[in-house]
Amino acid sequence: MKPIPEALKASIGQRVDLIDTPSLVVDLDAMDRNIQRMADFARKHQVRWRPHAKMHKSAELALLMQRAGAQGVCVQKVAEAEALAAGGVNDIYISNQVVAMPKLQRVARLAALLAARGGRLAIAVDHLEGIERLAETMAQVGAPLPREGHWAAGDSTLIDVFVEIDVGQGRCGVPPGEAAVPLALAVARSRGLRFAGLQAYHGRAQHLPGATDRRDAMAAVVRAASHTRDLIEAAGVPVPLITGSGTGTLVHEAASGVYGELQAGSFLFMDADYARNEREPAQPAFEHALFIKTQVVSVRENVHAVCDAGHKSHAIDCGLPTVALLPPDRGLRYANGGDEHGILHPDSPKSRLPALGRMLWLIPGHCDPTVNLHDFMIGVRGGLAMGVVERIIRVDARGALT
Repeated sequence: MKPIPEALKASIGQRVDLIDTPSLVVDLDAMDRNIQRMADFARKHQVRWRPHAKMHKSAELALLMQRAGAQGVCVQKVAEAEALAAGGVNDIYISNQVVAMPKLQRVARLAALLAARGGRLAIAVDHLEGIERLAETMAQVGAPLPREGHWAAGDSTLIDVFVEIDVGQGRCGVPPGEAAVPLALAVARSRGLRFAGLQAYHGRAQHLPGATDRRDAMAAVVRAASHTRDLIEAAGVPVPLITGSGTGTLVHEAASGVYGELQAGSFLFMDADYARNEREPAQPAFEHALFIKTQVVSVRENVHAVCDAGHKSHAIDCGLPTVALLPPDRGLRYANGGDEHGILHPDSPKSRLPALGRMLWLIPGHCDPTVNLHDFMIGVRGGLAMGVVERIIRVDARGALT
């Protein structure tokens, strides 16, 4: 675990204007409001929420949300699960397929570790061979019965297994319907595995800009998930849970009566890409809480200004960051300046360029890969204009790619 640098420790208690640039900063007040709104929403709709920790990659933030009512966390990588477990998180779902035997051995060891701590590990599958490999590996963490040479219920660590159906993402998962039934049956009869339900996530729908388009897409998803559940249960296997959802569509899964768990994660920080989408009236009013603090290092009169936050400080897969305007700013547009720089242009004739040395705040286009570029986030209390540094948040799973 990477130690917090002394300079960062020394910044605790200092005003925001003294934070070095470029830095990744969390508005703790806005983040807390987002957590409360999500907790209230889940409680109102009587669904569980399991935030996706691949977004923030921090055990501290995962545990903060669990104290507010979150079920646990989702991750996409075994290494992310290991990093969060090392930070004290005990309820982890790897919502992804793992088929390599060395990785499966890590999964089995982690499942045993979490079980010993009173927690649990879950994983997704979408292939019979993947189920066989997982069961084989899980058996290795059990204890063989003396002289009998076989395994019995209770002798091996259990792992919860979700069968993933492809409800529109076009990535992993089997088609909804009949194709999922043999997988559920295989999991149910495999020693060391416990069939936990269906993984049904439509990632593309999260970013459809129009509310009507998202609503139509999710109506089809709900029908597919419900139909698949009915077929599996008709084959004699109960489906305890259907899990999925994201920040862009959570109102639909929550209201469906089909989904029992929401995996939304970006609500915690809310990036610029989500802000561009038409908001559903029923969706909680989540706020931007993640920012890149940057400074103007060069100004060309009446042409542009240059800041010190380039692509090494933020991801651009969902577009460039936007400038969070604080008085007396009126309108600035961020443009590509390369690895180390951003180019700032006035976005209207009434806008003016910021002065040399001015501090600015950028809202990243995509929070997940932006966080992965930083070892630490600086938590600020009291707002971006007059706040102070309250704590340093470690990005425990930064670079956890395996």
